[in-house]
Amino acid sequence: MSDAKIVTYAELKASNTKEKLYVLIHEKVYDVTKFLDEHPGGDEVILAESGRDATEAFEDVGHSDEARELLPGMLVGEFEKNGELKLKSGAAAAQANRVSSAVVEQGSSMLSWAPLGLIAAWLGYVLYTKGSQ
Repeated sequence: MSDAKIVTYAELKASNTKEKLYVLIHEKVYDVTKFLDEHPGGDEVILAESGRDATEAFEDVGHSDEARELLPGMLVGEFEKNGELKLKSGAAAAQANRVSSAVVEQGSSMLSWAPLGLIAAWLGYVLYTKGSQ
C-alpha cells in the first residue's frame, strides 16, 4: 500500500457523526457510515468507538468472518504512524484475548470434571474397604 491514503488523528477524530463515521481497527481507518443502519449491535456501539483505537472492542465482540470480509470495502487508508492517538497493538490484544479465553475454557472444563473425580475416588475407596473386610 505505498500510495495508500494516510489518515491523520485530526481527520479520524473529526469523522465521528452519523453523516461521516470513521473507525480505527488494526492501524487501518474504515468509513463505516453506510454500515451504521445495518450493524447488528446498533449504531451507538460504533459511534462510541469513533475517534480512538477500536481494535480491542472489535476483537472482544468476536466478529464473524463475514463481518471481517466487509472491512476491505470500507477501507479509507492507513492511520498515521506518529499520530497523537496511542495505538494499541491489535495483534497483541487479539492474541491475549484468545489465550485468556482458552485458559478460561480449559479451567472451566477441569472444574466440571473435578467433582466427578472426587465421587469416583470416594466410591473406589468405599468398595475397596468393604471388599477387604
